[in-house]
Amino acid sequence: MSLLYIIRHGQASFFADDYDRLSEKGHEQARVLGSYLRENGFEINEVYSGSLKRQIQTAESCGETYCTDGKHWPETQILEGLNEYGADEVMSKLKNELIQKHEHVRKLDDDYTNSKDDSERYRTFHRLLEALMQYYIADDYESTGFETWRQFHDRVTQAYKTIQTKEGNGRKIAVFTSGGPIGVSVQTCLNAPEQQAGELNWRVYNASITQFTFRADRISLDQFNSISHLPKEMRSFR
Repeated sequence: MSLLYIIRHGQASFFADDYDRLSEKGHEQARVLGSYLRENGFEINEVYSGSLKRQIQTAESCGETYCTDGKHWPETQILEGLNEYGADEVMSKLKNELIQKHEHVRKLDDDYTNSKDDSERYRTFHRLLEALMQYYIADDYESTGFETWRQFHDRVTQAYKTIQTKEGNGRKIAVFTSGGPIGVSVQTCLNAPEQQAGELNWRVYNASITQFTFRADRISLDQFNSISHLPKEMRSFR
């Protein structure tokens, strides 16, 4: 049997001009994770990441501290199928349709637009995106011009399948990705409804570990969203 550690990227630069890069806290979360893996005897012989900067930077910062004392950190293999869904496109293209059709979505958008500080802005953004995602996953809209949930789900599951079905026994694999693909990994493993992938997405901490045991034709969930390696002051969702 082999082990698969699926790791969410560290804290990104929320509300910055370029969200897709780690904050200093995000880099530190990844470094703490690398030290934890090294100090607790985790042997990693394969590393995969999506192509987003925040995912790759997490793998790099984690590898930096893992390599202390001569430990080997494998070269990161990029799989674009591990990228997050396009939240910006959902917000910019799907939102306009849904605020015209659904009063509760319009109210959530007003709350977000009128937010007064970063804390309120974050909270209202999350509530709005969560509402939009329910329609996005259900394919209950007419808008076009962005990746559908079905396309996202299919590419993510194909990326996991590519990793899972490679030859070899006793593999120890670290995958650096985002909350959406982690939600899909758990939802598909448990054969749960796809709306559950969206619900799980909201609960995934930055730099958390979700662990599976697997072989080519079978996979089992061992642990979801572990953050025992992170001090309380370093825990974050975005």
